[in-house]
Amino acid sequence: MRPYILAETNWVALKEARFELAILPWGATEAHNYHLPYATDNIQADHITAESARIAWEKGAKVIVLPTLPFGVNTGQSDIYLDINLNPSTQLAILSDIVQVLERQGIYKLVVFNGHGGNDFKPMLRELGLKYPKMFISLTFFPLTVDKDRYFEEKGDHADEMETSLMLHLRPDLVLPQEKWGDGASKKHKIKSYSEGWAWAERKWSQISMDTGSGNPHKSSKEKGARYFKDITMKIGDFFVELCHTDLQDMYE
Repeated sequence: MRPYILAETNWVALKEARFELAILPWGATEAHNYHLPYATDNIQADHITAESARIAWEKGAKVIVLPTLPFGVNTGQSDIYLDINLNPSTQLAILSDIVQVLERQGIYKLVVFNGHGGNDFKPMLRELGLKYPKMFISLTFFPLTVDKDRYFEEKGDHADEMETSLMLHLRPDLVLPQEKWGDGASKKHKIKSYSEGWAWAERKWSQISMDTGSGNPHKSSKEKGARYFKDITMKIGDFFVELCHTDLQDMYE
């Protein structure tokens, strides 16, 4: 039993416990090229938050990791079989209920740990910050934690070298043999403004990728995944510690 993982602990341990920070991992259920499981985002979120929380706990931070929410926004993948979509409005309703529970029980710090690129929580956090003024709600997206170019050779953002390396490290039993992997080739927008990043439109995933991947995974390795996992969890764990120990009335300098 890990006392910082809510799903594993029990009422005997919790009835006298008090936590400073709750962490809510939020993933997705979707195709990840041919070779990775539909739960890739959830598996990554589970492992990264658990290890980061362990690091924080051993440094004296009172953190609790909530169960991972397994469905995310997949509106651009509506025609890909069994990609499960939660609309942003549904996510907001779920998140609001969770925040209400935490506020009522005196846990005023929450980190939404986003494990899926299609989720966009910032507008929700702005709205919930007004609705629950005692709460300090923040957001992290692990691919932004460190410079991926220090670890991986190929660019990509879905079932790419980074995600495949992570899964080879975390759950190699769920990764198909390399001869089954697609190449992750993806088409770019014809309209240059979208490709440059200063204009945005949702990608129709079945039109941009043959294998549902975006990024060549073939240079992936478990060694790359292990190094990346260690570095991001150390950094995220230190963030949890700092947030736990920060006075909400004295946040700025």
